[in-house]
Amino acid sequence: MPLPVVTIVGRPNVGKSTLFNRLVGGRRAIVHDEPGVTRDRLYATVEWKGRAFILGDTGGYEPGVKSGLAAQVLAQVQQAVQETALVIFVVDAREGLTPLDEEIARMLRHDVRARIVVAPNKVDRPTHETLAAEFFRMGFDEICPISAEHGLGIAELCDLIVETLPPAETAPEQKAIRVAVVGRPNVGKSSLVNGLLGQERVIVSDQPGTTRDAIDTPFTHNDTPYILIDTAGLRSRSKVQKPLERFSVARALRAIERSDVVVILLDATGEIADQDAKIAAFVQDTGCGAIVVANKWDLMPPGADAQQQFTLKVRERLRHLDYAPIAFVSALTGYHVLTLFPMLQTVAQSRAHRVPTHEINELIGDAVQKYPPPAHGKRPVRFHYATQAASLPPTFLLFVSDPRGVRVAYRRYLVNQIRAAYGFVGTPIRLVLKGKDSK
Repeated sequence: MPLPVVTIVGRPNVGKSTLFNRLVGGRRAIVHDEPGVTRDRLYATVEWKGRAFILGDTGGYEPGVKSGLAAQVLAQVQQAVQETALVIFVVDAREGLTPLDEEIARMLRHDVRARIVVAPNKVDRPTHETLAAEFFRMGFDEICPISAEHGLGIAELCDLIVETLPPAETAPEQKAIRVAVVGRPNVGKSSLVNGLLGQERVIVSDQPGTTRDAIDTPFTHNDTPYILIDTAGLRSRSKVQKPLERFSVARALRAIERSDVVVILLDATGEIADQDAKIAAFVQDTGCGAIVVANKWDLMPPGADAQQQFTLKVRERLRHLDYAPIAFVSALTGYHVLTLFPMLQTVAQSRAHRVPTHEINELIGDAVQKYPPPAHGKRPVRFHYATQAASLPPTFLLFVSDPRGVRVAYRRYLVNQIRAAYGFVGTPIRLVLKGKDSK
């Protein structure tokens, strides 16, 4: 990544995600009183006084764990600190220096070559600053007391960050393709994300609900920048009961809305459920590009017949996404995972494509002449002018004599003509009809 990385670490429940949200300027990480809410690494770009850097949030550091999710969280933190230019070590000023803080400090001194800034948190008023003094015992030079919740000391911390970072590298900017991976719980979303990244960046577990937040990971593949977003599994609303899971679902839905392309992951070994169809409808409504990915294809019978049968099931059950390409992969074995990258680029480019006005006018004129719309009442419906009003997604404005006379089936016919001429692979096409005298 061209920007330097700053990583927040610390034991559970000291306010790491609250600090992350404060520095990012929004509620990007889930904050909850339950320890261990953050399990994977979250990333976001922060700019301060003209200097940009990538900020990473990590799960609570618990040295010594040997198995289970806690061990995977520990592995994620250890990997994160090896990739960073600066570590913000968050401690709880109210609780004081704990044995776990001292153990984390020993690990950082021994294993981390990056600069380390200690941030005693929960210093909510100036009289509390004396609480930070005992943390000098850990042997780090930079100590910056803060209150992540109230914003105290944050400007001083940001000043210290940009002063400590290595010199900025200049490189031409290229807009990253934002890709969200969505689906029901336990279909293999985190495994697919790790396969695309080429490393274990997010935690994979058989336990449903392992991923709680929408995890943004910037990376580059073949000189193309991406931001890959792993999301929490989307269950039907009636099954979502715990407040923390409701937060996770809301974050997943917002991740879809801010994406260029959404990868809808299906379990090829099971049925396509009603919840899959609801996810597809939401993706279509947001205007994102879409790719349907059948995961666990290594467990399916070999040959083209199985792919044809599954494609028929997808087209029948996910009718909202009849324009979305379908890929067959195995995230576990890596089968065809890398073939998704050309598809992602194609869909992103299609979603941003613009058609010259004279071309779309000619296409609509030919389509209407070939197959005129049914009359509305006693008068025929006439098309006067067409233009592409927007992209992301492609939106076409058609001026007609009476918009009420252009029925749904005829709109679908026009969309199919546009798609046949220009492709628009994997992206919805919007038609907006206005009367001749509309402005």
